[in-house]
Amino acid sequence: MIKPLGLQLYSVRDAAAKDFIGVLKQVADIGYQGVEFAGLHDHSPAEIRKVIDDLGMTASSAHCPLPTPESVNEIVETAKALGYDMVIAGNSPDEFKTLDGIKSAADTFQTAIELLASHDLRMIYHNHWWEFNEIDGRLGFDILLELAPDILGELDIYWASNFGKVDVPAVAAKYAARLPMLHVKDGPLVQGQPLTAVGAGKMDIPAAINAADPGTVEWLVVEIDECATDMMQAIRESYQYLTEHGKK
Repeated sequence: MIKPLGLQLYSVRDAAAKDFIGVLKQVADIGYQGVEFAGLHDHSPAEIRKVIDDLGMTASSAHCPLPTPESVNEIVETAKALGYDMVIAGNSPDEFKTLDGIKSAADTFQTAIELLASHDLRMIYHNHWWEFNEIDGRLGFDILLELAPDILGELDIYWASNFGKVDVPAVAAKYAARLPMLHVKDGPLVQGQPLTAVGAGKMDIPAAINAADPGTVEWLVVEIDECATDMMQAIRESYQYLTEHGKK
């Protein structure tokens, strides 16, 4: 699947807090075509838009808190200024401990979808591992997407594996029409241990990517939440792996 590669900038949050523009230049130099924001480190959207435009990159999306009637205008203004139409958010593990919690999460997310839809923005769900625990014999993720049929997903393939318990390609294939983004990450499949560069862990990265629908997926976004090695080198190795092996 040949798709543009982006980087979730949360991966480089420590370096970005010191020199955000310098980090963006390094990301562009590696070859990433886009970035997914997780804060602007005290820079204005207009300033950062000019930087990424000058670097030849695109803003794919951004993670932010779920919009409310009070916050939606600011979220919309930032998205328009930076040029993305996908706003990403998730839920806490507490909401996925019971069926009632999942129902509440589905209702809240559906409301957020409707708030953004009137502004031509898409509200996208980003999962962690707790959505892939079972509730009454079913995966919480399945229940969520059933209860909120308008939810689109940014499937985080590593967390979706729930540390090796879940067949991620099957999930990607099942929800192929609802996944405009994939978060591509890798690691040892052991909870609490740091992640690795993509391709250096135990995930079958090509299988997960190729199970998704190439007609629906718009971006493959690398994210490395924590890494035991140098983060910028891991990001570089991830890019190299995906350009050489991960997008068959």
